[in-house]
Parts: sequence; structure tokens; C-alpha cells
Amino acid sequence: MSNLPETTPYPPMGGFYYRFLIKSPLGDLGVKMFYVCLTLILLEIIITGKAVSQNPENHARTIKIGLLVQDSTYTSALHGAEMAIKNANEKGGLRGQKFQLVFRSMEGPWGTGSKQAVNLIFDEKVWALIGFHDGRNAHLVEQAATKSTVVLISAWSGDPTLSQAFVPWFFNCVPNDRQQALSLFEDIYNKHKFRNIVVISGKDYDSRLAADNFMKTVKTSGKQDPLHFSYDEYNQHLNLLTDKIARADANCIVLFCKPSASKEIVNQLKIKKIKIPLYGSLMILDENELTAREIQEYDNILFVPSGDWSGPENLLFFKEYHKTYNKMPGMAASFAYDGTNLLIEAIKTAGTNDREMIQKSLKQIRYKGTTGLIQFDDKGNRMGKFEIMKTMNGLPTTGGNKIPRLRSE
Repeated sequence: MSNLPETTPYPPMGGFYYRFLIKSPLGDLGVKMFYVCLTLILLEIIITGKAVSQNPENHARTIKIGLLVQDSTYTSALHGAEMAIKNANEKGGLRGQKFQLVFRSMEGPWGTGSKQAVNLIFDEKVWALIGFHDGRNAHLVEQAATKSTVVLISAWSGDPTLSQAFVPWFFNCVPNDRQQALSLFEDIYNKHKFRNIVVISGKDYDSRLAADNFMKTVKTSGKQDPLHFSYDEYNQHLNLLTDKIARADANCIVLFCKPSASKEIVNQLKIKKIKIPLYGSLMILDENELTAREIQEYDNILFVPSGDWSGPENLLFFKEYHKTYNKMPGMAASFAYDGTNLLIEAIKTAGTNDREMIQKSLKQIRYKGTTGLIQFDDKGNRMGKFEIMKTMNGLPTTGGNKIPRLRSE
């Protein structure tokens, strides 16, 4: 019969307990020392295990970046973001960890954008978000990002109210409507001293907001108000609209409309052989909504506010994009590419998924992208001087930006 004490609960432990502790010359002190050591070992295991589980570099195979687009047909924005991810992974990712793009479409009932943002943040556990959507959806995504303290880069909406909430997690790599309005005003009223200006705007959220910012800029300056037409009131009779423009002896036209509406206006101007300088906001040149042939209708006649697209980064991106997708990138692909690269650089600098560190990295970033130099002010707006440039193939050109002479036929 065994001589082990009856109080020993587990035979293996009991054997160890009896032979090395009870029979130990240390007696009760040995027992206490044993339990202290055992407790410390268990605590170390728990703490270490918790640290390992909380460190994404130990359990995450990829670094996820969420992309939200207006609808599933916006392939150019997706392609631009995919190319940025591909290039980053070819360079080694982040200490061997690969980047992954998680794509979500916001099409559907109102509020879908918010639900998709929440899915990316809490289910997919993305490290950051990039959005290619209109202003109304941008506000929904911004709210979700703010509540979860996840960085959001807007790569299309020009809505200036997005930054007025002073949300430190929001950044916009596109010149906002107020910045675009100031550039348009400077070129139209001060540089070229045009006096008879015609503004045509749509009634959708983004068009109205862009037009309002321009009209407010003109009013604040004390200059004569432009002649303002609503596209929606003439969309069935555009010939009447162009007749009024011709009778107004307009010096230039400024478009704040959806791409499809702007295209119809330009076509009607060509039919009537009205050749006057044509200005517009960046949203006109969305290659997700226009074909390459439709975009070429703006060649040499449309002028938009833009940064400097003349750097070598631009040429390299164009060549690689064309090689990969067998077409040239437009505004949407370019801004999506730059926006994704901004997040990648900020994450690399932070070196962790700590949201505050990623936000601080992005706040301090100075990135030379395909759309020019990108850095942000304290509200998350893109800083810089946005010159008025002529467009070719849907993109701003840096040379020969001379306004054509007023001429009607």
C-alpha cells in the first residue's frame, strides 16, 4: 500500500509533492515556495499568451485595408487601389507581412455605406479605410470611422464639411470644393478677368455643394454674380439652354454637374458650335461613369483645378496601369492609387496596428504621389496650390495650359 498522504489530490503532483516537498528539509517553506513559483509561471504564461494574441504581427497573416466604393461598377478606383497593394507587397510589405485590400460596395438602400464600413472595421478588422464615394456616403463612413477611431482617407468626395467636424481620423487626398472654387475664381476673375460667366449645376448633393462654394466665393469677393442655370430644368431641352448661353455673350462656362450631364452639355455646345473656355470641378472626369471616348470629348477644352501631375511617379504609374489593365488610368484610378499608398506609408511608419500611431503618421506625412505632393493641414484637408490646368484623356496636363480665345461659329 502506498505511503503517500491521503490528502494528495493528483497522483503525479502528489508524488512530486511528497518526495520533493514534504520530505524536503525545507518542510512547509518548501511548499509555499513551490506554489509561489507555480503561480508566477502561470501568470507569465497568461500574460505572454495575451500579449501574443493582441499583437497582430503574431497572428495576422495580412494587413487589411478596407476600400469602400460608390457601387460595384467603379472598377477604376478598385484597380488603382489594387496596384498600390501589389507594389507594396512586392517590396516586402511590412516586415514580411503582406497587405490585403478588402473591397466593399455601398450600392443599395440609404445607410448601406455605414453598414459596410462597420463590417470592414469590426468583422474584417481592417487597419484603415479608404473611400471612393459621394459626399453623403462619405459622411456615413466618417461617422463609423470616428466612433471606432479608424483612419479614413477620402479619395474622391470634395465635400468641405467632412473636415469641419475636426475629426482627427479623417483625411482627404482630393482638393475639396472650397479649394477648387478658390482656384477657379482666381483663374476666371483675376487672371483672365472674364466678366460674363455662366454657371451650370445639377441638383444632386455633390453638384449643389460644389456650385454653392463657387457662388459664395464670388459673392464674398464683391464681383458680379454669374448667370446661374440648373441642368435639371433644361435636361430635356438642352438646345434652349445653349441658346441662352449664346445670347448672354458669355466669356466662359463653369460646370458643376454629374459626368453624364456635363457630357451632354458639352455635346450640345459642340452642335451649336459655341467655343468658349470651359471650366469644371474634378468630379466631371470620373472614368467609372464615362467611356474613354466620352472623356476625350473634353480634350483641350476643359480646365480643372489640380496639383502637379508632372512627376516621374505619374509616368511610372501610367505605364504599369496600362500594362496591367490594358487601358490608361483616369482621375478615379489615380486618386485611389495615391490614397491607398498614403495608408500603406503611414502603416509602415507606425509599424503597428495602433490606430493612434497610424493617425499621427498620416498627419505628418509628406508623400509625392501621381497626383502631386500630398500633405495635410490640421483638419485633414490636402494642402497645396491647385492650378487650373487643361485636360487631355481625362487628366490634367502641365504644359500648354493657355486658355483658348473666345470664338463662336
